[in-house]
Amino acid sequence: MHTLTGKTVVLGVCGGIAAYKAVELLRMLTRAGAAVHVIMTKAATEFVTPLTFQSLSHNPVHLELFNLIQEQEIGHISLADRADLFLIAPATANIIGKIAQGIADDLLTTTVMATTAPVLLAPAMNVNMYRNSLYQQNETRLRQHGYHLVDAEHGSLACGWEGAGRLASPERILEEVCRLLAPQDLAGQTVLVTAGPTREELDPVRYITNHSSGLMGYALARAALHRGARVILVSGPTCLEPPCGVELIKVVSALQMHEAVMAWAGECSVVIKAAAVADYRPAQRSGTKLKKKDNELTIRLEKNPDIVSELGQLPERPFLVGFAAETTDLQANAAAKLAAKNLDLLVANDVTQPGAGFNVTTNIVRLLYRDGTVEPLELMQKDELADLILDRVRGLMAATK
Repeated sequence: MHTLTGKTVVLGVCGGIAAYKAVELLRMLTRAGAAVHVIMTKAATEFVTPLTFQSLSHNPVHLELFNLIQEQEIGHISLADRADLFLIAPATANIIGKIAQGIADDLLTTTVMATTAPVLLAPAMNVNMYRNSLYQQNETRLRQHGYHLVDAEHGSLACGWEGAGRLASPERILEEVCRLLAPQDLAGQTVLVTAGPTREELDPVRYITNHSSGLMGYALARAALHRGARVILVSGPTCLEPPCGVELIKVVSALQMHEAVMAWAGECSVVIKAAAVADYRPAQRSGTKLKKKDNELTIRLEKNPDIVSELGQLPERPFLVGFAAETTDLQANAAAKLAAKNLDLLVANDVTQPGAGFNVTTNIVRLLYRDGTVEPLELMQKDELADLILDRVRGLMAATK
């Protein structure tokens, strides 16, 4: 889930079969908390009715250039002024050509011309139109003038052709919206985030693991990416799609995670250890499936490397954020971990609390600081918590300069 609370997005919809995807994009924007005002071209109304967008946005859909919102306000100027971001999806070759050449002859192009907000265009068209040299020149011209584009994807097109020109997925467009609306206060920083569980194999079939879904770590990686950081995501096995733009390193075991983290730590200014790493692994892994026997099975375990502790002992270590998932004595156990592992910040939660455990989109945590301060936080979405944690990281790093 993304957080766009308090942001206003003007969504322009052009005429093309991909206009139906703008309906899903609108739903995702409003679910993320954005206020969305829709402008439709006349051609767009041939594919999707204005009522559809009005029902989902809970705002009137704007169609006519001279439709006044209020007596004192000119429609396109009011829309241009209220936008935090101007998004056109799908953006046809026609609209991109008009904007690139400074043509403003309808409500959509006139409002784009009047806005000072960032403008993001998501092209969608036939592959031959997309490859046309005049169209490509228009894209280049827009980028040179500070406009942002989400590249069209390759695939089967509605016209029957196969190739580039398909509208980017709503998920990918939303990622770019979030990036453009986020403060770029981590630009120039390299942030390493670990996420998910590890698996310690007993044999080719069975393994020891935990309930971590990776949701918190992926939320942190996504938030850091949106805020301008280079993000290295070291992930154990999860079912999650990594945020577009992160450098993903897939691992399975604690030993593999240890190797990856220690190899990259020297390049990072911040390391956030959100993964639930197994403390122990089987001393021996069977090369074949262990068969059931009448007697009990004893598995001898040996200790895995303590990645956080090793990072804390580096001579020139990065800013270090740890996590502590506890079931009892949350405060005492978390404080002991903060000190023992030489952390700058510790995020602690009681996983027995409803809404604070594994496999849920929310969390309830306490933030523990080196000076002994404890900041208890209420139940919130993990994406919201990720941004709050990064706010604290930025503040602490700035205070030490």
